Amino acid sequence: MTSKKLVNSVAGCADDALAGLVACNPSLQLLQGHRVALRSDLDSLKGRVALLSGGGSGHEPAHAGFIGKGMLTGVIAGAVFTSPAVGSILAAIRAVAQAGTVGTLLIVKNYTGDRLNFGLAREQAQAEGIPVEMVVVGDDSAFTVLKKAGRRGLCGTVLIHKVAGALAEAGVGLEEITDRVSVVAKAMGTLGVSLSSCSVPGSKPTFELSADEVELGLGIHGEAGVRRIKMAPADEIVALMLDHMTSSSNASHVPVQPGSSVVLMVNNLGGLSFLELGIIADAAVRSLEGRGVKIARALVGTFMSALEMPGISLTLLLVDEPLLKLIDAETTASAWPNVAKVWVTGRKRSRAAPTEPLAAPDSAAAAGAASKQTVLVLEQVCTTLLGLEEHLNALDRAAGDGDCGSTHSRAARAIQGWLKEGPPPASPAQLLSKLSFLLLEKMGGSSGALYGLFLTAAAQPLKAKTDLPAWSAAMDAGLAAMQKYGKAAPGDRTMLDSLWAAGQELQAWRSPGANLLQILTKAVKSAEAAAEATKNMEAGAGRASYISSARLDQPDPGAVAAAAILRAILEVLQSQGV
Repeated sequence: MTSKKLVNSVAGCADDALAGLVACNPSLQLLQGHRVALRSDLDSLKGRVALLSGGGSGHEPAHAGFIGKGMLTGVIAGAVFTSPAVGSILAAIRAVAQAGTVGTLLIVKNYTGDRLNFGLAREQAQAEGIPVEMVVVGDDSAFTVLKKAGRRGLCGTVLIHKVAGALAEAGVGLEEITDRVSVVAKAMGTLGVSLSSCSVPGSKPTFELSADEVELGLGIHGEAGVRRIKMAPADEIVALMLDHMTSSSNASHVPVQPGSSVVLMVNNLGGLSFLELGIIADAAVRSLEGRGVKIARALVGTFMSALEMPGISLTLLLVDEPLLKLIDAETTASAWPNVAKVWVTGRKRSRAAPTEPLAAPDSAAAAGAASKQTVLVLEQVCTTLLGLEEHLNALDRAAGDGDCGSTHSRAARAIQGWLKEGPPPASPAQLLSKLSFLLLEKMGGSSGALYGLFLTAAAQPLKAKTDLPAWSAAMDAGLAAMQKYGKAAPGDRTMLDSLWAAGQELQAWRSPGANLLQILTKAVKSAEAAAEATKNMEAGAGRASYISSARLDQPDPGAVAAAAILRAILEVLQSQGV
């Protein structure tokens, strides 16, 4: 089965993609009749060397994203994963020559089609008297034994674009640029790994992987790699990649050793999430520095993709200060990242957390019995929430992302861990404030924020008094904060429905001689009834309000959880004979 692609046509997708980039970038122009993009200020390059690169489409933002002052003069694009036509390459060479440039360097990735087509265009241009040189980049570090075809050209080619562009911008001649980038090209290596294949528009995936496999050492055209390895944590995958690409037993290795200084590129092959990309980047930095390698610069992003392939490649370029200045030189190329011109290794990466205000100490007399009772209540609440995890998740799947139970379990485990550290504060205000901070930090999601708001606000009336009227006022303050920031109201099918129903009953605590347990029992029953009633409500707030079917046949999981918490509190207090 062919994959779905957002294209107008398979045949025209490469043209449309390049046209879209040029349409949105005033500094680029298309060469009429050819799939060629050039700098729109081409005439300003008179007397300087022009840099042309290119290859098959499907590697975006390469190659057109690297056109600009300080990088490429232009690119020639082929169809998806197909070398560009000789005629278009020659037309691009003629265009930059007729604009007054003093020579052209072709930067070509080491693939047979690219070598042949760019090479033929070069020969024809030289026959016309145009000075043209060609550098073939092969930075693939996958092959332990080199074959006649040599190392494939991968993401490291982008670094050659940058170095050559900086030299050309500085007015360096064609021969010197060619010599210098040829040396740089030999001082780098790239290795890729993928979780699955990509698919060319109109075609099926180029290879298949089982659920527990990843492909190591693949190219950028969907071709299979050198071997398949078992799925493993990101740290292990990155360590394996770095071991492979730096091992002296590997004929295509990059000679990185302890004490070496490198530029690191972490390249998204097209379909990897930014979350995973950050995890891989962190693993790469830690692994390299753990080997004694100094990272001068770290470039993280999508530089040379393989359509939608979910994978990454790592590139290491050995650098010294003169080469680093070329990497740091200014460029207007849209796809080159804005990298800080400071060393990655040796930089302080964390700042001390702010100190928390000191809480008033509990009186020794109040601490004993109150703390024991508080521990029993909290333990029962935690046990209840952990037991409801799967039920709450099931309820949440109908209206949300199915994690309500997991979120509440995360809170329960955080409270259990906190209780192990020592007795909780005896002061109700301090207790609620501590619980608020804990849930805000550990629970996550909108539930964590709402509980945090509720507890923070509820703590305020309890600073002065802790009698039953104060607890009723605390409930009202918490509900008011939830409504103010959460925007929900009673009847909107949220956790507020349960808490609101309980709060209405707890108003009776303000009457002289009120009975704590009798009123709390009524409050819990009202909360449970309100939770059950949410299944007949139309969602007016929260994630469920976006569901197309306005009425849902299951109660709101947040309301169920809130009612269960109140029930757990009641049961402990009843057992204690309060």
